Amino acid sequence: MELSTEQRTKWRECLRDEVAKQFPNRAPQELRVLEVGTGPGFFAILLCELGYDVTAIDLTPAMLAEAKKNAGTLADEIHWMEMNAEALDFADGSFDVVVSRNLTWNLPHPVQAYAEWARVLRPGGLLLNFDANWYSYLFDDDARRAYDRDRANSAEQGVGDQNVGENFDVMEGIARRMPLSNIRRPAWDLRQLHALGLDAEADETVWRCVWSEEEKLNFASTPLFVIRGIK
Repeated sequence: MELSTEQRTKWRECLRDEVAKQFPNRAPQELRVLEVGTGPGFFAILLCELGYDVTAIDLTPAMLAEAKKNAGTLADEIHWMEMNAEALDFADGSFDVVVSRNLTWNLPHPVQAYAEWARVLRPGGLLLNFDANWYSYLFDDDARRAYDRDRANSAEQGVGDQNVGENFDVMEGIARRMPLSNIRRPAWDLRQLHALGLDAEADETVWRCVWSEEEKLNFASTPLFVIRGIK
């Protein structure tokens, strides 16, 4: 769906600008980029369109097949690999950029994942992790009230609610078992990256640039942030 909306342009510009800030004098084709947890391939496709040398991994073969389908004529230009985000089969310093979106919250061992992502970065490499406190309402009363306001505001404005559906109970069940669901972020992420020796910062306003108006209504209480880490 995102590929057919203005989100394609918004996200492509965001990714281009983030990478260019770290590598202002490098041509895209000179940069090796790893997307961890590609899912349906959205980021991998955009990064390929920008001209980077893209490797995209996912733990689920069916998801990789869907990503290749979504990539269309670009499918053969992206290196697709089945792999665990917490145990990468790459040598140290293999990539200039590691990027991920909406994955860390869903990992059973996020500290191990960050260590692996840092390991495969080259010195001076860039880590970009887009995520949010997606399921904090399951553990915090204030977050629950804010979440309920999002549901009411979405209904009042007549936009589709992206927090309902046949798989939503399953997602909540997963979130209840994951260690980051009850931890306030991005402060936690910054501590982990600093411990790994990365120079890290968080931008908690990135959602303003990349989210659609529908997403802003749906997820007002859980704004998207980006973690930027430099090795």
